[in-house]
Amino acid sequence: MLTILGFAMIATFLVLIMMKKMSPIAALVLIPALFCVFVGKGAHLGDYVIDGVTSLAPTAAMLMFAIVYFGVMIDVGLFDPIVRGILKFCKADPMRIVVGTALLAAIVSLDGDGSTTFMITVSALYPLYKRLKMSLVVMTGVAAMANGVMNTLPWGGPTARAATALKLDASDIFVPMIPALAVGLLFVIGLSYVLGLRERKRLGVLTLDEVLEEEKETEKETETETVLVGTGGSGTAKTVTGGSGSGTDADVSEGPATGGSASDEADDFQGLDPNRDTLRPKLYWFNALLTIALLTAMIMEWLPIPVLFLLGAALALSVNFPRIPDQKARLAAHADNVLNVSGMVFAAAVFTGVLQGTGMVDHMAEWMVDVIPEGMGPHMALVTGVLSLPLTYFMSNDGFYFGVLPVLAEAGAAHGVSPLEMARASLVGQPLHMSSPLVPAVYVLVGMAKVEFGDHTRFVVKWAALTCLVILGAGILFGII
Repeated sequence: MLTILGFAMIATFLVLIMMKKMSPIAALVLIPALFCVFVGKGAHLGDYVIDGVTSLAPTAAMLMFAIVYFGVMIDVGLFDPIVRGILKFCKADPMRIVVGTALLAAIVSLDGDGSTTFMITVSALYPLYKRLKMSLVVMTGVAAMANGVMNTLPWGGPTARAATALKLDASDIFVPMIPALAVGLLFVIGLSYVLGLRERKRLGVLTLDEVLEEEKETEKETETETVLVGTGGSGTAKTVTGGSGSGTDADVSEGPATGGSASDEADDFQGLDPNRDTLRPKLYWFNALLTIALLTAMIMEWLPIPVLFLLGAALALSVNFPRIPDQKARLAAHADNVLNVSGMVFAAAVFTGVLQGTGMVDHMAEWMVDVIPEGMGPHMALVTGVLSLPLTYFMSNDGFYFGVLPVLAEAGAAHGVSPLEMARASLVGQPLHMSSPLVPAVYVLVGMAKVEFGDHTRFVVKWAALTCLVILGAGILFGII
């Protein structure tokens, strides 16, 4: 009976969040609470939740302060030179632009938030792609895959969820996975090089000034097509600029046609607002050294990750924004991300607590052990890695890590496979997951890039799945999985 109820609880949870009938946080709390009553252990619900919250508090703290820390680093301009450097490196060479897309998305992904990564990447590179008439699905696909690899950072979500679900330390999962993830990121960069060569072959290579001068010449030739839109003697001029090649729509710009030099036009090629009030150029090297020290301490495991980010966030806020109102403003600016992620972790305490406390996960694991062929038992980590591709694509990370992974881990434990191996294998599917229709950030990506979601999906699925398999193969080769 517990086996049936356990699978029914997971299925109910998955269906409700996939159909968007409930938010993940609400489903993580209410569904297990209801099933806890069904199995006759409602009186112990409080104990299950308290035990879960106690074990998950360090993970929630790590996520909260990591989001604040990297959010502040973006605010103060730590990544601005990197963005400008990548844009300068790209010039008007399609190959360099595609490689730059992968590099920029990977670097900005350090903040752990996919939406932020896509907003910065598209804002910086969309003008180049559009003016050179490059394929925009190449931009969205490469950005999504690079972010998917980097999304495995402990504060990115999946690693924290795996640690939460299996009650493990996030650093024990992530640090040994670094070599395999590095191979995956190098594969994405290599793939972006190949895709960039295709674009270069199709479009050729120009300098940025040549592109801008061509646009100015085209505008002069099409001045006769200018139409005045409005009533009376006023209106806005709408200039339709024809384009050639690649089958993209013509650019339509509203406003009076104005002249200007190529260097003036080049000012459009900026990803982050260079005049925002939060910039702290005099503290750039302090922030850079602080970030390097923080990441080094994390890799070397000098202190627990939650402690490192707690100290780092407090120090970054105090030095960059010594006035308390400014500190409050920065915290408020990142409050949405902090609340959503940390709230999810604490809500998960109910789900995992009930699943384990009632014994449902044990009964489900026993059933899975019985149905999995005996010969596959010792290879449950490999099975989990392969399953992570379709499962994390067709369901949310919440559903996979809190609903499926604990069951797979119990089945693996019966065959001597450690929970750490299972947790690492579960991260393999993230490059594909970031293009899942269940990921809100992907809609930010395709929306800002003006790409149809179906076009993005058709392009990225095969390459993202291949990236996942490369990471899985590297993990097996290095003995990590």
